[in-house]
Amino acid sequence: MENNSILEEVLLKKSQQKKKMSPNNYKERLFVLTKTHLSYHEYDKQKKGSKKGSIDIKKIRCVETVNLDEPTPLERKYPFQIVYKDGLLYVYAANEESQSRWLEALQKEIRGNADLLNKYHKGFFTNGKFLCCNQTCKGAPGCTIWEKYTTLHSTPSSVKPLPPVPKPLLKHSSLPQVLTPAMSYLKTAVAQYNYEPQEDCDIPLVRNSQYYVLKEEDPERWKVRDMEGKEGIVPSTFLKAISINDDELRENFSIGKDSSEEDSIDKHDWYAGNISRAQSEQLLRQKGKEGAFMVRKSSQAGKYTVSVFSMALEDKKGAVKHYHVHTNSENKYYLAENYCFNSIPKLIHYHQHNSAGIVTRFRHAVSTKVNNIPSTASLGDGIWELKREEIILLKELGSGQFGTVQLGKWKGKYDVAVKMIKEGSMSEDEFIEEAHNMMKLNHPKLVKLYGVCTKTYPIYIVTEYMANGCLLSYLKSRGKQLQPFQLLEICYNVCEAMTFLESHQFIHRDLAARNCLVNKDLTVKVSDFGMARYVLDDLYVSSLGTKFPVKWSAPEVFHYTKFSSKSDVWAFGILMWEVFTLGKQPYELYDNMQVIQKVTKGYRLYRPQLASETIYQIMYSCWHELPEKRPTFLQLQSFLELLREDDKL
Repeated sequence: MENNSILEEVLLKKSQQKKKMSPNNYKERLFVLTKTHLSYHEYDKQKKGSKKGSIDIKKIRCVETVNLDEPTPLERKYPFQIVYKDGLLYVYAANEESQSRWLEALQKEIRGNADLLNKYHKGFFTNGKFLCCNQTCKGAPGCTIWEKYTTLHSTPSSVKPLPPVPKPLLKHSSLPQVLTPAMSYLKTAVAQYNYEPQEDCDIPLVRNSQYYVLKEEDPERWKVRDMEGKEGIVPSTFLKAISINDDELRENFSIGKDSSEEDSIDKHDWYAGNISRAQSEQLLRQKGKEGAFMVRKSSQAGKYTVSVFSMALEDKKGAVKHYHVHTNSENKYYLAENYCFNSIPKLIHYHQHNSAGIVTRFRHAVSTKVNNIPSTASLGDGIWELKREEIILLKELGSGQFGTVQLGKWKGKYDVAVKMIKEGSMSEDEFIEEAHNMMKLNHPKLVKLYGVCTKTYPIYIVTEYMANGCLLSYLKSRGKQLQPFQLLEICYNVCEAMTFLESHQFIHRDLAARNCLVNKDLTVKVSDFGMARYVLDDLYVSSLGTKFPVKWSAPEVFHYTKFSSKSDVWAFGILMWEVFTLGKQPYELYDNMQVIQKVTKGYRLYRPQLASETIYQIMYSCWHELPEKRPTFLQLQSFLELLREDDKL
């Protein structure tokens, strides 16, 4: 009975544009609707051919018409869309009657589906964005209320109910010996950072949220269940296993704590304290990610405001929306009236998983908290002097032209990296230049300076410790463990730092994988500012005889020693190539003189095997012979941002 056909008709199907700039095409397909599936088949000479695709009815989230985007031929006058868990399908009916027939039949079959949308996109997704709201992610939240939602949802209420709240973890030191199949799991784990699904079988991770590990047969990808009961695959490196009596688990999930501790907001990384509306907007725009958010004190005493950045609003560059946290007659907190909670952390946790009446769900916490290293006191000339006796050197991390880098412990508790400058290896002017550059440049993707020790040799430059060391070494030793989206994220981290330098008129002049460092959470930061220069007109011409890294240098550098942000862009393209080759030497078959000759004649590096054609086009654009034809770092960041939102690189 379930396989009996409800409706069959030849319709026009639009290509799904799995690559953002792929051309549109339209093909006739025989669509067949049953109780369980909507399938479509080849159709030739009035005969049903092979199946080309199928959608599980239970996975369909919305069926609705689509606004015509431009003058279209008669056969494409009656489009409708099918939004399902794994994608988006556009179909064209032959006439208005056919369109209505399919809408009615499909909407009848999806009535009561678990994940119906209360908002949808009324415009087509084409050329990498929705025409109705300019959002660039195909899975972006809808911008128009779906009126059919209230009648198709399984409950009589027009309000989408909260998901079931998971039972609190047991306080006992051991788990029950008998577990039902629905409850069984290998262990619990906490997400170390956010993860957006890359495959159909994946589920998202929300940083600091708890998950049950169900299978770990593949050491790199585990099957997990979230607190709402959804199961899927995630990278194992994004999780940290915990035990039921783990102190850290108690801290994160408030096991055995009283309600006042659990409801405290001060400890959360999304709490920004008493900052202004303007400051919150600046920080969220700087983050620039859909769903970036923070909670801050309101101008009204005892009140709080949630500020969230979204591309779903009318502003093409995105906009910040501010929501006051209200309380109802039962002293419960809410942003949208029908979703109330006993505490602000519980409210935030819910909206990290559900938009539910607000513009987008909370995806990326933006923290104003600095790390636990205390700030240092600035001397009159801006150099921060630390007490040498407060720094204990533990082990050597590496060595270079000017000395060694050691892992150190500051004041007995703070891990730091100590660059030890040998006497005679670096002039006082060069040292002051590097220290001043680091103190002027403060950005989350730039390695942070904590201070210096200058009174005796060896001179110390004390910076934040990056646990995974040099990016080049990391790519060579552990690059094979990284997924393509992680390689893209490395490039994006570096691009964020360089966009900051570009906007503050700094030229790095030595950008390469060897001069970037990797933190324990795989965040990559730009380092080594010994050659960095502040310029007023985006041009720095160095003296003849200046040494520079030829294989990372633009033609104007090795011909005229002219440095600019655009020569940094060239080097960034080479760095991208290093990343996607997992640390190979650029132009490995040629020496410096041969590289100069070949690049001058138009030779460029080949496309790495791990880089898609789109990624290669981005790095290739960095290598235009004319500096003015190369993109800016701000443009590069926007290109990479689009790719980060794509389902497949």
